[in-house]
Amino acid sequence: MTSNEVDKLKGKAKEALGAAEEKVGQATGNEEREAKGQARQVEGKVEQATAEVKDRVEDAADDVRGAVEDLKR
Repeated sequence: MTSNEVDKLKGKAKEALGAAEEKVGQATGNEEREAKGQARQVEGKVEQATAEVKDRVEDAADDVRGAVEDLKR
């Protein structure tokens, strides 16, 4: 498993925990907990998006390396 895959999983977990925390806040009338849950969900989404961007950059770098190697031949 790559570090980007691990980061995506961590992001998904953080997003899920945030959703649960938000629901608990709603159910108990605790606005602070609800807001913290929403913030945690955003953090999780950002982590997932960052990992996805890293994947795409790594793929592009691999493509460039391959193209350079082809030119050398």
